[in-house]
Amino acid sequence: MPPDAPQHEPVVPPSRPGALDGLRVLDLATFIAGPFCGGLMAEYGADVVKVEQPGVGDSLRELGPKAHNRGLFWALEARGRRSITLNLRDARGQALALQMIAKSDIVIENFRPGTLERWNLGYEQMRAVNPGVILVRVSGVRADRAVRRAARASAGSRRRSAA
Repeated sequence: MPPDAPQHEPVVPPSRPGALDGLRVLDLATFIAGPFCGGLMAEYGADVVKVEQPGVGDSLRELGPKAHNRGLFWALEARGRRSITLNLRDARGQALALQMIAKSDIVIENFRPGTLERWNLGYEQMRAVNPGVILVRVSGVRADRAVRRAARASAGSRRRSAA
């Protein structure tokens, strides 16, 4: 560039708060759907804390190809949040989780239906420590087996009538 050419600084967009700026999210979820939800919330400015199982972490850490000994899928899925380990299966971990829930606006989970309740971390326990908490449940498992049976029966009758 000639010495008399105007010097331009790179244009950097001004930092603006995201739509979820100021919200605190506790991400208890594992494997894809729930953590994806947490990632989106982080991208929109929420302060997201990801809870992982002690000793093993989230299974996404080991999924897919790696670069520099880090799972690439995990790098994408865990972006924008902090991670901690907490054993939700024992009383001490449950008590710590409830302390965190008391300070959170949103809790994300994607366990099988009834799991949080077995761990004494169901919505009623959450509301006892934080009446305004929002629980986001993302699950690939249907809570009602009757719905699955009805769907299979319906699919079977459609196949028979099409024949």
